[in-house]
Amino acid sequence: MQQLQHKRILLGIGGGIAAYKSAELVRRLREQGADVRVVMTPAAQAFMTPLTLQALSGHPVQLDLLDPAAEAAMGHIELARWADLVLIAPATADLLARLAQGSASDLLTALVLACEAPVALAPAMNQAMWRNPATRANVATLAQRGLQLFGPASGLQACGDNGPGRMLEVPELVQAAAGCFSGGRLTGQRVLITAGPTQENLDPVRYLTNHSSGKMGFALAAAAVAEGACVTLVSGPVQLPTPERVQRVDVVSARDMLAACEAAMPCDLLIAAAAVADYRPERIAPHKLKKDLASGEGLQLQLVRNPDILATLAARPDRPFCVGFAAETRNLLEYASAKLRHKNLDLIIANDVANPAIGFNSEDNAVTVIDRQQQATRFERASKGQIARQLLAFIADHFFRQT
Repeated sequence: MQQLQHKRILLGIGGGIAAYKSAELVRRLREQGADVRVVMTPAAQAFMTPLTLQALSGHPVQLDLLDPAAEAAMGHIELARWADLVLIAPATADLLARLAQGSASDLLTALVLACEAPVALAPAMNQAMWRNPATRANVATLAQRGLQLFGPASGLQACGDNGPGRMLEVPELVQAAAGCFSGGRLTGQRVLITAGPTQENLDPVRYLTNHSSGKMGFALAAAAVAEGACVTLVSGPVQLPTPERVQRVDVVSARDMLAACEAAMPCDLLIAAAAVADYRPERIAPHKLKKDLASGEGLQLQLVRNPDILATLAARPDRPFCVGFAAETRNLLEYASAKLRHKNLDLIIANDVANPAIGFNSEDNAVTVIDRQQQATRFERASKGQIARQLLAFIADHFFRQT
C-alpha cells in the first residue's frame, strides 16, 4: 500500500463510541508510511485521551480552535494547508450535520472549511440515526460538495441494535485512505539527488567554486517526491528552501558530498545534478594568503584531483540506477556521451550552460538525455520545474525497464 508513503493525513475524531478505534487507525496509517496528526472534538475527548493519540502519532493532539499559542500563527489554517487528506473517523450524526451547515464552531469543522485537500468521512452512529431523513439529507449535501464517504458498515452496534451505521474496520479505512491517492511512478523508491556547487577552501577567507545555483537539483527533488519517492537531497552551499518532504543534507566540499552520498546508500536511483569541483588546493593555508607587495608576482596554486563522486557510486556492488549531468559550454553531446561511457551511467542529461537563458542561475532549462544505446531525447526550453517533471517521468520509465 505504497500510496500512503509520505502522505500527510489529518485525522479528525468525533465524539462517538467508535473513537476507541482511532488509536489503532493512527498506528496502521503510520505503518504504511503516512505522517498523521490528530484533531479531536470536545466530545471525542470523553471517549479517548489526547495523550494516547499523541504517543501513537508522534505529534501533539490539536483540541481547541481558540488556542492562544497555536492561533498566534493561525494554527488552524496551517493545519489545513498541511494536510494531503482529512479523514474524519468517527463522523457522528452531529458532526455530519455541522459540516453540512458549513459550521466552524470547533477546530475540526473550521479546518474542513479552510482545507482544499480531499475530505473523507467514516460515519458511525445508531442505525436509526443513520436512517433518519435529516442525516440522509446531510450526507447527500456533503457528497454533492465532493466529500467522500467511507461506509458505514452494517452489523451489531454498541447499543445492541443491528443495522447500518457501524464505522468501517481499521484495515478497511486504511485501504480507503490509500485509494484517495494515485500511486506515483516512483512510489516507495529511494532516490538520492545531488545539487548545487561545491566549495574548495584556499585559506580561511577564499575558496574555489562555480556558478551553479542548485535550482535544477532542487526542482528534481520536488518532482521525485511528487512521484512518491523517498528523497535524500545532498546539496552544496545554496540559498534555496528545502522542498517539502525531502531529507536535505548540506555539505561544502566535494569530499563532504561524497561522504554524505555514501552515508545515504543504498538507494534505488541516483540523480547527480551537482556541479562538483574537479580540483581542490593541495594544501589549505592556515591563514589568509597575502599579496607579495615587494615582488608583485602572482599567486601559484597547486591543485589535486577531487574524488569522482558519480563514478565512485556507479562502481559500488550495490550500484543504483545512475543518472548524471553534463554541463558543457561546447561539444555538448560529444562530451556528454563520453562521460556516460567512462562513468558507467545509465542516463546522462546534457545541459548547454554557455547559453545564459538555460545556464547557471537561470529559471529555465533545455536538455538532451542520452541513454546507453546513445539515443538522444531532447526536452525543449521550459521552466526548471517543468523540465524536472518531464525528466522524472522519462527516468522512471528507463529505471523500471532495467530493474
